[in-house]
Parts: sequence; structure tokens; C-alpha cells
Amino acid sequence: MSESNNELEENPAVGVPAPEGPSDLIDTDYVIGQDNVTATKFGMDLDLHGKVFTISALVILFFVILTLALQDSVAPVFDGMRVWLTSNMAWFFLLSANIFVLLAVALIFTPLGRVRIGGAHASPDFSYGGWFAMLFAAGMGIGLMFYGVSEPITHFGTALGGTTVEDGVRTDWAPLGAAGGDEQAAVSLGMAATIFHWGLHPWGIYAVVALALALFSFNKGLPLTMRSVFYPLLGERVWGWPGHVIDILAVFATLFGLATSLGLGAQQATAGLEYLFGIPAGDTTMVLLIMGITAVALLSVMLGVDKGVQRLSQLNMSLAFLLLAFVVVVGPTLLIATGFFEYLLAYVTHLPALSNPFGRKDANFTQGWTAFYWAWWISWSPFVGMFIARVSRGRTVREFLIAVLVIPTLISVLWMTALGGTAIEQFLGQGFSGVREAALELKLFVMLGELPLTAITSFVGIFLVIVFFVTSSDSGSLVIDSITAGGKVDAPKPQRMFWAIIEGAIAIALLLGGGLGALQAAAISTGLPFTLVLLVACYAVIRGLMSEPRAS
Repeated sequence: MSESNNELEENPAVGVPAPEGPSDLIDTDYVIGQDNVTATKFGMDLDLHGKVFTISALVILFFVILTLALQDSVAPVFDGMRVWLTSNMAWFFLLSANIFVLLAVALIFTPLGRVRIGGAHASPDFSYGGWFAMLFAAGMGIGLMFYGVSEPITHFGTALGGTTVEDGVRTDWAPLGAAGGDEQAAVSLGMAATIFHWGLHPWGIYAVVALALALFSFNKGLPLTMRSVFYPLLGERVWGWPGHVIDILAVFATLFGLATSLGLGAQQATAGLEYLFGIPAGDTTMVLLIMGITAVALLSVMLGVDKGVQRLSQLNMSLAFLLLAFVVVVGPTLLIATGFFEYLLAYVTHLPALSNPFGRKDANFTQGWTAFYWAWWISWSPFVGMFIARVSRGRTVREFLIAVLVIPTLISVLWMTALGGTAIEQFLGQGFSGVREAALELKLFVMLGELPLTAITSFVGIFLVIVFFVTSSDSGSLVIDSITAGGKVDAPKPQRMFWAIIEGAIAIALLLGGGLGALQAAAISTGLPFTLVLLVACYAVIRGLMSEPRAS
């Protein structure tokens, strides 16, 4: 270790800004971008890590071409992969997610929480408003739109239906022991199960990854890539093939996790367009929609983080807040107000049982819902974690973890309570069963159809999905480009445009090659190996924080 890094101080453009104030920089001869290939082709500048970029791009392009060419053949393969992984590895995903949450919470209450990201004298790059908006929009915007109504009403229905057993094995999809015939217990259990999937656990995963990346980049002076986190374990070998493999896995996890979200968003947006305007919700519509949104994402990429991602994220949050406020005001307002605290308490009450990885009897729920979610969040974690790291410089570790864990969790609880609670009330209080019977991607629009101004709110819903789509694609291409550019955060824009196009191509390939099952299989299969990477990273984070100076 040393207390200075002349290369960073003399030339900030090499990739990351130098720490401000005391910071325990890692003494390495490696210079960010030293292994990059720089050239000008067809009037475009290129600055990329030859091995990481080439292997990642070729493998992914081969996957896209093969999936599109063999659509009928690959669908059973994706489905079989998903079933095997969730059936055999559910315990591993649940146990790992618990570790991430416990680490994040523990760091808040230790002296290590006083460490400041970016050095002891670093100041935040963004205001609280802009920071919160980017945290939330990048984290799970499309998912909340897709599952905000569908998941609460689904878990409520399965819990209300009770348990069914065939040949000694439960065949129902209810969480825990269900609540057969008890409507209020089914509501509490269904909402607790929903919040479990969107609360502390996913944000604990994101927080650990983001903290690791921010610490080793902004405090230690290393490239903003996953390999840097492993320097305490691998030393200088992290710049060789062990590090290449880590970064390539991060690229794969990010791309396929992102493609899962983009695919879900495309399904919901096309379903909404058919519901509102009668536009056929077939493969052609989804492909055209993905191509159009990718084009908008390319424009956002060209504008950069400040003008592109931040403005779109703030637009997202504003529209999402308006939609949420509308549902609260015209929906069952009192039920939503009281339900927020009631469901939060139910979540805390059921949390130990829901997070238990062993001896579970609700196999369909843990394997079909929880294991998929945890793998999805983990596959998203390099993307979301790196993006959160980039916009969180200047925050203390304690401030960072509280913000990343608590605020998005509370917003998710309010969102699920308002939208999901309204759908449940429509069933219990009004006898309207349309939401329960609708397809997953249509449940939001069917619920809004029972409220005033249906056409306007449904159109806002579609627009939100599309804009979340754009910000996810934009942010994702920014992150993947940083990984494949050797950790540089200022690589040429044509490279980010390339990855934005690839993200859309993967989403199209997966949708045509197997639909929702293929999307889930992709997220789970890339999430599994990356879970091992993140478990090792937990140790590196603790070691890294222990060497940093702390604020008084």
C-alpha cells in the first residue's frame, strides 16, 4: 500500500478520479487502460480491452445468431436449464442472498461505516434528489411495473387457495404454509412474500457489489471493474487471466440479467398497446418495440450520464410518483395508508421463514419465485452495482448503505401496497376477478381499467415501461463498456452504442427463442457462477474497508 498514485493525480483521464484527502491507495504498477487496444476505424475512436471485449462480444454474438437460427430447438433447452437450476440450487441462492444482506446491515453499525467513498475529503457528485432517482430507476424500474400488480394478487390467490399434496409432495404455489380460506391472512402473507422479493435482499446484493466497486476504484485507485475487487486476494495476478475471467463473467451476467428485464418490459408494453389500441401483441410488435427503444437508448448514450441517464431517471421518478399518487388518491386510500404499515410488519414477521434456505416445503414458491429472483438480482448486480458506484462518490459507507438498503425498500413497499393492494381490494371488496384471471403482463392495465381516467393512466404505464427500458439499456451499456474498456469511465461513445445494440439483440433472441422461460433461464444460468464471485468479494470488501481512514 502507498499514500499516493502519481499516475492518477497527474492524469485523471486515465479512468477514475484521484481520491480527495487521505486514502489508502494500492501500490501497483498497473495503469488503467494499459492493456487496451486503441485505434480509429471508420471514423470512430476505439479504446477497449482486447481480450475481455473480444471474447465477450464473440461469445454473445454467437449466442444471438444460434438462438435466432434455432428458435424451435433452443426453447426446450432453456426451459430444462431453468427447471434444473431452480430445483437443485434454490438453497444456494437463498443462503447467499442472506449473507449479502447481513454483511450490508452489519457494516452500517460498525466503525467501518465512517469510511468515505472517494477519500476522506470527497464531496458528492449529485444532489440527493438526483442520486435517489438514479439509484431507483437503474435498480428495478421495469420489474416494479411488470410485477407491481401481478405478484401481490398472485401470492394472495395461491395463499388463499391453501395447500395441495400429491404423492406426499406439495403441488401448490403458495408461500410458506399458505392461509387456506382466511382472506386477511392470505393478504398479509401474499404482501409479505412480495415485499420479500423487492425489499432488503435485492438491495443488499446491489449494495455489496456497489460498495466493493466504489471502494477499490475511488479509494484504492484501481480500474472500475469487477476484477479490482479481488486485488486483496489475487494481487498482481488480477491483471492477468484470473481477472479477465472475472470481468467476462460480469459482462455475461450483466447482459443476460438486463436482457431479462428488457424482455419483460417488451412483453408488458406490447400487451398494453394491444389492450389500449388493439395493436397485435405478437413477436413482430415486440421486436419492433425493442428496436425502437434501443434507438432511443442510443441517443441517450450519446448525451452522457448528466444529460441522458440522470434526466431520464428523474422523468421516470416523476411519472412513477404521479401514477402512484393517482392510485393512492382514487383507489382505496385508507386501505393503502394503513396497509403500508400492516404489510411492512407482516414482511418483518415472515422474513425469517421466507429467507430460510433449508427444509422448505413450499418448493414451487422457493424455486419458481425466490430462486429466480435472487439469481436475477445477482445477474443484475454488476450492472446496477457499478452504476450505483459511479453516482455515489462522496458518500460515507454508512450513508451509502442506509440509502441503498432502506429508501428503495420503503418505496417498493409503498408501490406494492398501492398497486397490488388496490387489485386485491377490487377482488375482495368489489368482487372483480378480472385482475386475478388476466395474464401477468396485463394485470396492471386491467387494474387501472377499474379506476377513472383509464386511457390516460394506462398510457402513462406503457410510457413508464418504455422509459425504464431506455434508462436500463443506457445505464447497462455504460457499465458494460467500462468493464470491456479495462475500467475506463471515459471510453469512446461508439463502444457504448455497440453494447446498447447488443442488449436489444439478446432480448429479441431470448424472446423469440423461448419467451419468459428463456429469459428466466438466462438470468439464472449467469447468476449462479457470479454468486460464487460475489461471495468471495464479501471478504475483499471487509479487508479493503479496514485499511481505509475513517471520519471522526
